[in-house]
Formats: sequence, C-alpha cells, structure tokens
Amino acid sequence: MPLLLSKHRAPFYLFNGHLQTIIPSLFRQVEGVQYERERLPTPDDDFIDVDWSRVGSDALLVLSHGLEGDSHRPYITGMVKAFNAEGVDALAWNYRSCSGEPNKLLRSYHLGASDDLDFVLRHALASGKYKNVYLVGFSAGGNITLKYLGEAPEQVPEQVKRATVFSTPVDLKGSAQRISKVYTQRFLKTLGEKLEQKRQMYPNDLDLTDYSLLWSFPEFDDRYTAPIHGFKNAEEYYARVSARQFLRDIQVPTLLVNAKNDPFLSVECFPMQEAEQNPYFYLEVPEEGGHVGFAEDFRKNRYYSEERALRFILEGK
Repeated sequence: MPLLLSKHRAPFYLFNGHLQTIIPSLFRQVEGVQYERERLPTPDDDFIDVDWSRVGSDALLVLSHGLEGDSHRPYITGMVKAFNAEGVDALAWNYRSCSGEPNKLLRSYHLGASDDLDFVLRHALASGKYKNVYLVGFSAGGNITLKYLGEAPEQVPEQVKRATVFSTPVDLKGSAQRISKVYTQRFLKTLGEKLEQKRQMYPNDLDLTDYSLLWSFPEFDDRYTAPIHGFKNAEEYYARVSARQFLRDIQVPTLLVNAKNDPFLSVECFPMQEAEQNPYFYLEVPEEGGHVGFAEDFRKNRYYSEERALRFILEGK
C-alpha cells in the first residue's frame, strides 16, 4: 500500500491554499541556474526548445512544467538547482509555444502531449551518456509524465529509473470544473494571446470571435484545445488524456504529491485506490501546499517539493 504520510507543513504566514499557491508563484526567485538552450527539430516540421543545466553527470533529470509555464519558472529552476547540487544534470523542456517564440504549426501543446516528452527524452538518451534518468513534472507536466509512464510502460526506456510529480490534475474533467474563475481567467488571458499569434499565422483556421466571453476551461477546451489537437470535443479530450486511467500500469517507481488544499484539484485527483493496487505508484497527500507551492520557509527559499523529489529519486524513500 504505497500511501505515504507527509511531513510537509506550510509556514504560518501562508495560512491557506491560495496564499500557498500565489506567493511562491509571484515572488520566488532562484539564482545561479545557467541554461544552455538547444532547439530540437521535430518529425512534423516543428521545433521544441529545451534548456540544459549540465554538471558533467551520467544521470539526468528531465523536467516538465505546468500550464502556460516554461523552463524559467522558479519551481523548475529551484528543482534544477537542487539536483545540480547533488551532481545530476538537468534538462527542462519547453512545450510548443512556451519557449518565448510561437511554434510553427497550428497545434501547440496539451495536457496529454506525452509524445513530445518521449521525443525529448530519446533525444537526450541518443548521446549514450546517461545511465540513469529521472522525471519530474508539475501540474500539467505531472499529467504528461504520468500518462507517458503508464500508457505504454513496455516502451519507456530502461534508463528511466524514478519519477516524482506534484500538484497533478490526474482527472482533467474534475479539475477543469474545480478551478476557480480567478485562476481560469489568468490562464485564458495568456492562452488567448498565443491564439492571436496563431490566428495571424493561420487566419482561416482560427476564429477568436467572442473569445473574451469564455469563462471556463471546458468552454476553452471544447472550442480550441480539442479540435486543434484532434479530439472531438472537451469531453473526449479529458477522457483520453487524463492520467488517472494509466496509473495502474506504471512500472517505474513514481511518487505523486497532491496537497489536500490545492485549489486546482477535484476529489478525483487523489487516486487512493490506484496507489493501493500498484506497488510502483506512491501517493502522498499533505494537508497543505497549495498548487505548485510547497514552501516550507519562503523567506529562506526552502521548498518541500525539492527536498521530497531528491529523497524519493536519489534515496528511494
């Protein structure tokens, strides 16, 4: 029964899930991470930008960011810095359209884009340098990572040894309905800006009429995400790419950490039964943490997510 007790406690001054989510997102800074960017041409005539932070290791951490994030978000650079300090190389990949430049195709990214994660991972392994690879994902990147590990476990490269994901909406329909309008509007604003860029590139394929009237993710996904990426509608998109259905087949030791007070997650995003049934899948549910927060001492830049990923991945605990 890999249901784990959590030692995480948020600092007293971050006294609810919203503060635990918002304050680290807005104010955390991580210094000392130096990236080397590489652009990977994809088989479909597009590109994916990845950022390397190498320390000369034969072990590699591959990081997947959250919705509308990128490799420079502090939760990513904080994890990069923590693993570099332990002698592990890091590769943080930017989803299509998330590296600061629009990708070339009408499609961009979605929460089930495990094919792109596989492409990035196999590129890293092609050098023959890395004997051990670890995966870390946050939020959307957690869903992509879990889906990747469980949808075709026999095809996961043998170098992939362990994975840890945080704040992951493993049931996308439930999460899309749970997230508040305040957070939704923030995401819809940046997604809309990217759609406007795509509309200029593909004027006959995108209609942004009344975009400002959208108020929920199901509406957005039904109108844009699903049809652009080959799904019939939002319902089919959520059903096909939600990671929860793949958890039972994961064969790499994997830890999911979802806080009870995460304002983005529905009750379906706490897969107790799957953790009880699959010896490779571990679930930890702290009382606190918010969404991609997990600050333990915000003023000293201490975060439970980094400590927990290091302990599970490098120590097996």
